[in-house]
Amino acid sequence: MKRLFLILALVFLSAQRDPILVPEVSQHEVQVRQGFTGTELLLFGAILDPAGRRAAQDYDIVVVLKGPTMPVRVREKERVAGIWVNAESTAFRSAPSFFAVASSAPVREIVDERTAAIYEFGTEFIQLSPTGMIDVEEQQRFAAGLVDLRTRQGLYKEDMKGVQVSEQVLYQARIALPSNVQTGTYTAETFAVTRGRVIASAIAEVEVRKVGFERFIELFSQEQSLLYGLLAVVMSVGMGWMAGRLFAYI
Repeated sequence: MKRLFLILALVFLSAQRDPILVPEVSQHEVQVRQGFTGTELLLFGAILDPAGRRAAQDYDIVVVLKGPTMPVRVREKERVAGIWVNAESTAFRSAPSFFAVASSAPVREIVDERTAAIYEFGTEFIQLSPTGMIDVEEQQRFAAGLVDLRTRQGLYKEDMKGVQVSEQVLYQARIALPSNVQTGTYTAETFAVTRGRVIASAIAEVEVRKVGFERFIELFSQEQSLLYGLLAVVMSVGMGWMAGRLFAYI
């Protein structure tokens, strides 16, 4: 039985012609310190056939980098009597705090819209989960507003020619992380695409965390939230009193 199993396994591997992705990231940990101005990640790797040789076909590469997901509420502004006020709103259960897509060619040229939606090959295909019942058109409007807002903040981005492929083997892409990124685990998923079909994928992870005094403040606010709030109020009152005393002598 063992010999039969080995023979069947070898036959299966020899018949498996889809290539294998071997991804890597320039840094698996990003440390956020005081004065952090952002950083640039280099996502690179190779694509090989099951025998370890170079892939014997042309392919395109799409890289999707996503930050931790979190709930978010989107509010729509409305002008009333010349004043902008909050109007309608909706909430999403799982919006990525950061989202970036880089590809070796425009996504619409290498896959159809259905495939792009399945794998989230673009900011318009981000899979958001609205809470409660919501009209489809209204959901699309709020989702587009969220994407537009975070795009202007540098948190959502696309680069349809941001991946370079060399000799059908090596690929690389550079994605910038802005200074306002959230801490947590980021996933960099790489896809190999040929003839409109995703033939291989692989995931690498990047940990973004605060260090030094910023890390101490973050942990303190989470573990001693009541004391942290009281200290924040005392400091605010103290700074206001000091400012009042200083301006009184001017």
